[in-house]
Amino acid sequence: MPVYLSNERSATAAWKASAAFYWQQDAITIPLADNEADNLRAIQRAGRQLDNSGLQHLAIAGEGWDIERQWALAQGFTSTLSSNQISWHEQQPQVAEQLTQMTDIARWTRELVNLPPAEIYPQSLAQRVIDKFKDVAGDDQIDYKIIAGDDLLEAGWVGIHHVGRASVKQPLMLQLDFIPDGNKDTDVSAALIGKGITFDSGGYSIKASEGMLAMKCDMGGAATVAGALLLAIQRGLKKRVRLILCCAENLIDGSAYKLGDVITYKNGTSVEVVNTDAEGRLVLADGLLAAGEAGAKLVIDAATLTGAAQMAVGNEYNALFSVDDGLAAETLNLAAQEREPLWRLPLAHWHSNNCPSAFADTANSRPQKGGGAGGASNAAGFLLRFAPHQGQGWLHFDLAGAYHNSANGMWATGATALGIRTIAATLMHEA
Repeated sequence: MPVYLSNERSATAAWKASAAFYWQQDAITIPLADNEADNLRAIQRAGRQLDNSGLQHLAIAGEGWDIERQWALAQGFTSTLSSNQISWHEQQPQVAEQLTQMTDIARWTRELVNLPPAEIYPQSLAQRVIDKFKDVAGDDQIDYKIIAGDDLLEAGWVGIHHVGRASVKQPLMLQLDFIPDGNKDTDVSAALIGKGITFDSGGYSIKASEGMLAMKCDMGGAATVAGALLLAIQRGLKKRVRLILCCAENLIDGSAYKLGDVITYKNGTSVEVVNTDAEGRLVLADGLLAAGEAGAKLVIDAATLTGAAQMAVGNEYNALFSVDDGLAAETLNLAAQEREPLWRLPLAHWHSNNCPSAFADTANSRPQKGGGAGGASNAAGFLLRFAPHQGQGWLHFDLAGAYHNSANGMWATGATALGIRTIAATLMHEA
């Protein structure tokens, strides 16, 4: 079905003010708004309505379609099972190639998040990521290692081990390097760290059933940074980048970590566990320390970390935290260029002290619902304790917009892949 854009709303009975598109002579026309930001939202809304109408294949036609407008239609016209297809504008072959690459990576990212936890667990997540990178970059540009089970303790990655040890699926850290020149002695320019909690029961701070249902999405950070690196590779990345995925299932049995436990990390920081459902920051701490060991100058972590971030920015934005003002400002600018909603929330060094403990250097949260006031900033402050270079060159993405429990006017149910373009652009700009 061909899809056109129009600057005029149809006066025919086929168009209603509440509709995002109208039918006209066996074609679809999307009326444009008064400014480009509203245009992109209008086009994405039309894509959602077209998906709901039962159509499975659209062909972009006529004038006015640039890459962002075509991408907006694709975002809306993506079904949960990713079965829909779009034929890109035939007069823009270079744009079509870019859109095809973006679509492939975004669909792969969404699929990782949407698959049931019986299929995505630490080992299968790591293997799917390895296989995809080999397919995109080739064996000669990929190097990796997996540290799993009790080997995590020997390597000093105690946070991942504590969180994941109650599951029959071993917790693990995947370190995968993209080395464009194939030289393993090349310095690591940047590190991407992803929270890979493939299922989160909350541990002994157990979630209610309705809150647990969507917790297959708690590895959205791992999927997002992996997708972002793949997109940067497709865009011609020339620097060595290390992908660090911190993977575990947060479950309960007699060996599970408990409230009141104290975890001591490789950098000597001791952490009292006051909430086993604040597990994401415990595994990311290991990832940040690993990034420091790698010598990366640019360090980016991403995680579906806090409900507090979603309360602050909603679920159409991601939240950004950093104490590096210059890097944060540049990243916000890149996000605007990539048309991905991103909002910076407060983070100062004193946030690192906002979860005090009488028994350790810090607690992993505050012992109250949602971590109390400023919960997202306090979580970022916890991570700041482990970030290399006192937080210079470090960005933390709290992925409030990564997943939707139900469909809405802009997105299908499930993962969105929001954030992969911004992180890829930051890698291309800074790495």
